[in-house]
Amino acid sequence: MLPRDLPASRVLDFARRADELGFAELWVVEDLGFRGGFAQAAAVLAATSSIRVGIGILPAAVRNVAFTAMEINTLAELFGDRIDVGVGHGAKDWMKQIGVWPPSPLAVLREQFSTLRTLLAGGETADGVRLTSPASRPPRLLAGVRGPRSLALAGEVADGTILAEPATPEYVAAARERIGDVPGHHVVAYNVASVHPDHATAVRTVRPALEWIGEPDWAPHLAPLPFAAEFAALRASCATRAEFTERLPEEWVTQLALAGTPDAVRARIQAIADAGASTVVLVPAGNDGGVLDDFAAVL
Repeated sequence: MLPRDLPASRVLDFARRADELGFAELWVVEDLGFRGGFAQAAAVLAATSSIRVGIGILPAAVRNVAFTAMEINTLAELFGDRIDVGVGHGAKDWMKQIGVWPPSPLAVLREQFSTLRTLLAGGETADGVRLTSPASRPPRLLAGVRGPRSLALAGEVADGTILAEPATPEYVAAARERIGDVPGHHVVAYNVASVHPDHATAVRTVRPALEWIGEPDWAPHLAPLPFAAEFAALRASCATRAEFTERLPEEWVTQLALAGTPDAVRARIQAIADAGASTVVLVPAGNDGGVLDDFAAVL
């Protein structure tokens, strides 16, 4: 993943290095107050030659769907089959902050996917809107969701699903059940990551990046874990996020993140894949842009 707050002067170098090292995909995020998803995707696609670029995610209620289709189609026309696009509800607090949280997020997401598919396939909406030059091969559309009803909807309307971090094997398997038995459904699993020859260094590096786990939005991620009740008790007993991350047992850290030696992280990635993930995305702990060579050790 391209760190959301990487200095602009380093963004294209990061993308080029990921391409050179042989990573299959590079994901960009559209978090409120940082950088736009389409602009980042276009820049890194233009700066690279083979790496696939994913946008994860575009909040459905933020943009008019016709203009979203225009942006997606532009990328597909210019860069062909190198783009994946994630669309989701968006973080509830952020959407409320900008006044766009809808009465029925599920209905908005369903309508967004239906209209996007129509337009990108060269069709026309009931209002007569159409794209004048639809790309010959529409990009893959994925739903960035986490709740049970939203995952079921993803199985109905999307080509795949993006699972936010922490995407443990247990959570991936549970999400796959909710999505249903959909042939070819592409599941993308995000996880905070730190790879280092010294296991202790990797664990120490990744701890601060887990401070938010346990807050309400992450309940679906934690529910399938065997230590979910103990985790909740620990979280409740800590006065600060810093105390929480310091007290996290090392065993939990290595289950909630991709942290350890290259061999250990590679084995964990395989476990996530075995649980049903098609792509595993390494999110640099601490938004550090200098980790690609360390991450490449797991390839």
